[in-house]
Amino acid sequence: MGRRTRSVQVDLGERSYPIVLGEGTLDALGEAVLRHTKASAAAVVTVPPVGRRYAARALRSLRAAGLRAHRFEVPDGDATKNLRQVARLYDAFLEKGLDRSAVVVALGGGMAGDLAGFAAATYLRGLAFVQVPTTVLAMVDSSIGGKTGVNLSQGKNLVGAFHQPRLVWIDVATLRSLPVRQRAAGMAEVVKAGAIWDAALFERLEALGERLLEVEPELLLPVLERACAIKAEVVAQDEREAGLRMLLNFGHTLAHAIEALKRYRGILHGEAVAIGMVFAAERSEALGMSPAGTAGRLEALLARLGLPTQPPDFPRRAYLSALRVDKKRRDAHIRFVGLRGIGRAETVPLTPAEILPPRSGRPRSRATSTRKGRA
Repeated sequence: MGRRTRSVQVDLGERSYPIVLGEGTLDALGEAVLRHTKASAAAVVTVPPVGRRYAARALRSLRAAGLRAHRFEVPDGDATKNLRQVARLYDAFLEKGLDRSAVVVALGGGMAGDLAGFAAATYLRGLAFVQVPTTVLAMVDSSIGGKTGVNLSQGKNLVGAFHQPRLVWIDVATLRSLPVRQRAAGMAEVVKAGAIWDAALFERLEALGERLLEVEPELLLPVLERACAIKAEVVAQDEREAGLRMLLNFGHTLAHAIEALKRYRGILHGEAVAIGMVFAAERSEALGMSPAGTAGRLEALLARLGLPTQPPDFPRRAYLSALRVDKKRRDAHIRFVGLRGIGRAETVPLTPAEILPPRSGRPRSRATSTRKGRA
């Protein structure tokens, strides 16, 4: 392909697959898809802004490799990640005569990947699936690990399935067409990876700061590769989120509540996660889990990336109501992810009221599951 690539393996036995990172590699997609799926047809699912820029190249590459390739567009925005759109994809797939020999290729950000992946998991009881993420957030997080799903009006990602891709194909050149705000939102998930798992990565992010938003491959590719490797390592150890994988939800408890309260409009997922991470770090300090200054260090890095760090001004009762729909809830408790320090995270069973106590409230820590990150 004329460009050097980096590869990270997601080790899941017979269902293992590579994450391939490079620059200017979209034109080599078809050969890679054919090699990893043996498909005869491809359904490229994308959103209009991404489709206008990259769908023609993806389709051309797939067809050059011998696949019958079709383009399917879904409306952009997380508010349209719902069962109605999945049903429309089913109808469109049937209209094109797609059978079990087809592969679904998600071209876009996390929303496109989640929606296309859920359609792939359920159409004809399961088609091969390939992720071609075009946002930072999707590259390091949602494209890896097989989580697919859609939102309900009551909350985010409440319907879904685990359906691992056969391949994740990352071309960082696609990031140059993203607004800086979108790049920054994606970097929140890279910061998360360092915060929960790898203090050295976190320090590297602090050293690079704003330069990460400039899409310089020599700086960005090693950082993305490490973030992908962390996600791959966690998924390999806990594919179905029985325990360890819950650590990847750091910041997401409050983030999902914020998104639901804002009806998935006006805030990007990574922005909500940034707010949620600072909140979780502050709660970790209040619970006596992490040393003083942990939250401040995290907040300073996120602010340098241009990310929000303070929750929207909704009433506490509204937040509590949203928290009660959290997928991580068991009985009355949510597996809240806190920090022991930068690079070390653990889960704590807390009720929604303990997660968001009145200003005077200071619940005791009942931490049960600890994992030490790399210092």
